[in-house]
Amino acid sequence: MAKERNTGFNTAEKVLDRLKEPEDYQVILLNDDYTSMDFVVEILMTVFHKSAEDAACIMLHVHKKGKGLAGIYPWDIALTKANQVHSLARQHEYPLKCNVEKV
Repeated sequence: MAKERNTGFNTAEKVLDRLKEPEDYQVILLNDDYTSMDFVVEILMTVFHKSAEDAACIMLHVHKKGKGLAGIYPWDIALTKANQVHSLARQHEYPLKCNVEKV
């Protein structure tokens, strides 16, 4: 009968140590004096899948406070959404910008 070796490592604990939830990042929209409010609402609805009502609330917050939270995602998704915002803004000749920040 084979004897089980005790290596001092618990394999289940090692697996759990490696399986961590991805860190979250927030996409922050920044206000400017040129991008139309309608375009910001459209971005929030198409890129961030917000309802019309939520998009309007976020847009007003960005307008009044200078910046606002568009969403929280893992790094790769947050970066992709930020790139989509910048690309759409360029296509429509708006200077709309957003930042990706660790939560």
